Amino acid sequence: MTSAELEGKTAIVTGGARGIGAAHCRALVGAGASVVVADVLREEGEALAADLGERATFAFLDVTDREQWAQCVDVALRLGRGSLDILVNNAGINQPTPLVDMSPETWDRVLAVNLTGHFNGIQAAVPAMRRAGGGSIVNTASITAVIPPSQLAPYVASKMAIVGLTQVAALELGAYGIRVNALQPGYTDTPMMAGGDEAAITAAMPIHRYGQPEEVADMMLYLVTRATYTTGSVLAVDGGAVAGVGYAVAD
Repeated sequence: MTSAELEGKTAIVTGGARGIGAAHCRALVGAGASVVVADVLREEGEALAADLGERATFAFLDVTDREQWAQCVDVALRLGRGSLDILVNNAGINQPTPLVDMSPETWDRVLAVNLTGHFNGIQAAVPAMRRAGGGSIVNTASITAVIPPSQLAPYVASKMAIVGLTQVAALELGAYGIRVNALQPGYTDTPMMAGGDEAAITAAMPIHRYGQPEEVADMMLYLVTRATYTTGSVLAVDGGAVAGVGYAVAD
């Protein structure tokens, strides 16, 4: 459904070329916003932007590169005629490895993309949001911050840290009319979950299936449109997976 709820607003979505990021881009354009699809996946990102039409454009962005962040914000300001109102920090990677076998390079790379990438995005976007009188930042945590699985040490560490980063940013940026919240997706039907046994993974959950990217995007859209008294919060979109751990223990 298309609405004009975000008419005149401009957003950047990192990791926007596919999966949950692509769903975020579609939801924002559907609500009337102009969107920068920011990703290192050029072919997929350009194709999505073309499909979304004149209110979307692609920007190549490695979220660990601060110069590329500055360029991405410039793209957004041109697209939005000087306005940047929404940042969705979604980009993330995962390289499952047992902790004792993990190379320092793997540890550093996952944290650089998943955590420092969020930090870089906040620093890059906030000056434009302050000039505009406010904005909304949505970070991406994970169910793994609550239910940490094995072999994902840097991923879990990054997602736990994003919760703290979100809360501190909310405290510091509220005075400028900038709200900062985080999504906590659960098991979502994306390439990252490819090859998993959906029935086994979701057996203890109240909702026995993977989530869809669009369901995560619906919560993002709520945060940037209607949740005007919400900041520093972490909103779960997990089919009750955290509650499911309690059910499994009780059983």
